Amino acid sequence: MKKSILIMLVFLTIKPAFSEESKAVKDKLNNDLVKISYFLGTQIGASLKHLQENVKLDREVFIKGLYDVLDGKELLLSEQELANAQRDFIKMRNIRTTEQNTDIKKLAEKNKSQGQAFLMKNKTLKGVLKTQSGLQYKILKQGKGKKPDLNDKVKVHYLGTLIDGTKFDSSYDRNQPATFPLTGVIKGWTEGLQLMPVGSKFRFFIPSHLAYGERGAGATIGPHSTLIFDVELLDIVN
Repeated sequence: MKKSILIMLVFLTIKPAFSEESKAVKDKLNNDLVKISYFLGTQIGASLKHLQENVKLDREVFIKGLYDVLDGKELLLSEQELANAQRDFIKMRNIRTTEQNTDIKKLAEKNKSQGQAFLMKNKTLKGVLKTQSGLQYKILKQGKGKKPDLNDKVKVHYLGTLIDGTKFDSSYDRNQPATFPLTGVIKGWTEGLQLMPVGSKFRFFIPSHLAYGERGAGATIGPHSTLIFDVELLDIVN
């Protein structure tokens, strides 16, 4: 177990080219106890990865502290010194958290401003329609089927981009349509899909308050991002 933890820690910090050592560990993953050891290592690794976003660790000293506890050795710092180090760590983490929150707030304000400017111009373009909620849409293809209602489940193909053209999702790329209830998606989709007869393809321009709002989504959709979706309604699948 100690060896698997050590390898995991080194991997986190220096991305080693120890292909032979990694292969040796992989070859050992042939029983439940060893797999449990590796699992625990991944859990510790996930926690450390988060911590390293706030504090840059001294790798050698960190691993020394880890082994001293695992081996039951006398610690190199007194209880008071450990308490002081803990206090300093919390202080550093709080400073970093404050900086991150400030950066997120600035990004949110930037995205919101750019999104509003985009929508103001976009609504004047030929073929762009707008609903009372602020959703904008353009009919790329008008179908002749039934329109879904709020209680329906639909099957769609879609492409999602930011206003700068950055693609963040596409069922076309996966060659697999998505199926979901209208109540299970963002507000812009819930409203927009009810405007579409089956067989239609619309382009939605979705303001942030009808998308993911201030929380954003994943690594690509930042806070208060305006989104563009090309949506093809294939079927109502209730």
